Amino acid sequence: MQETDSQAEVIVVGGGLVGAALAALLGEAGVAVSVLDARPGPLDEEAVGRGQPAQRVSAVTPVSQRLMEGLGIWSRLRRISPYTGMQVWEAEGSGEIAFDAEQAGTPVLGHIVENEVMLAALETRLAALPCVDQLFDARVEALQTTAIGRRLILADGRRLAAPLVVAADGARSRLRELAGIEVSARDTGQTAVVTTVRTERVHGGVARQIFLPTGPLAFLPLSVDGDTRYCSIVWSTTPDEARRLVDLSRDVLGNALASAFEHRLGAVEVIDAAVAIPLTQRHASHYVEPGLALVGDAAHSIHPLAGQGVNLGFMDAAVLAEELVEARRRGAELGDPRILSRYARRRRGDNTAMLALMDGFRLLFGAENPALRLARNIGLSGVDRLLPLKRLLMRQAIGERGRLPASCR
Repeated sequence: MQETDSQAEVIVVGGGLVGAALAALLGEAGVAVSVLDARPGPLDEEAVGRGQPAQRVSAVTPVSQRLMEGLGIWSRLRRISPYTGMQVWEAEGSGEIAFDAEQAGTPVLGHIVENEVMLAALETRLAALPCVDQLFDARVEALQTTAIGRRLILADGRRLAAPLVVAADGARSRLRELAGIEVSARDTGQTAVVTTVRTERVHGGVARQIFLPTGPLAFLPLSVDGDTRYCSIVWSTTPDEARRLVDLSRDVLGNALASAFEHRLGAVEVIDAAVAIPLTQRHASHYVEPGLALVGDAAHSIHPLAGQGVNLGFMDAAVLAEELVEARRRGAELGDPRILSRYARRRRGDNTAMLALMDGFRLLFGAENPALRLARNIGLSGVDRLLPLKRLLMRQAIGERGRLPASCR
């Protein structure tokens, strides 16, 4: 099959949350975009967000919320769960810190949203944009350099070319591999056990996390038909313990969760299968090459400790779109390394800092040294009493860091 006469200015490989958001931002600005997705077809927006909550959820910051409001999809999202408070405490001691939205000067600290609900709304928005073409069942087999940019050869023989190709195809990015971009990978030594529960007590719109000796356990607030006793669970622990937990019956796992969580929400009923996800932090050696850019997990994947993964990806998409739209307005080539390097400079520092911060937290709270345990307890309690420092930490957590792109202000 011959190369298509594609009119795309940008090809986005990966139609997940970050890739879809990037395509929507570009499409709204009139940029011709092709989105390649390995899935067989789009989600049904009317079918998602009903019945039992999906296992995969994201903590969406107010900054990311503004991005989705600008795209016109926030009001379409079904079953979003705002949280106005956060509680973090140390299992082996008395250290505890609590945040609330009022202290941060914001209506909410964030929302817990099912990933498929967000993605379905983004896909509906893409379908309404005349300059965006969504290609499903599209798997990339080869990447080539051409006189105008990059060419992709798909598994079914299709050949697509554009001045710029963006890798948004996840932590194990095939496109990043084909480009020969090295990635530093650090095994965190932890595996996340993910499931959904219903608790005896209402969560009150508070996201809670306890630091256990083997890793953090988070109860993220969900709401189903007004019932605020649902939570999404992310339990980061050792691989052996994760295997043991997922093999437990739901009743026994519920008892283990309630006990590990110090019964703060009473009894726990597990309402979905538990799955184990190995946690590896990755960071690409560089984000851009001529005609190629990495965004989201293809560029960096992070421990779920602070729920920042998808928000960092949304910020990548917003910054890259802003740089590309401005370059296009000036008549510049979208694959020009000078344009792409501006995106890389704006994003790499923030992503690197967040990766280092999460790794530091993981190491600090995983340490068994009694002196470190004492320091953790004193540190948590000390920060809790220092309102200016707490406010700074909260502004960081809600995404108010550095120079925000216009779509997120």
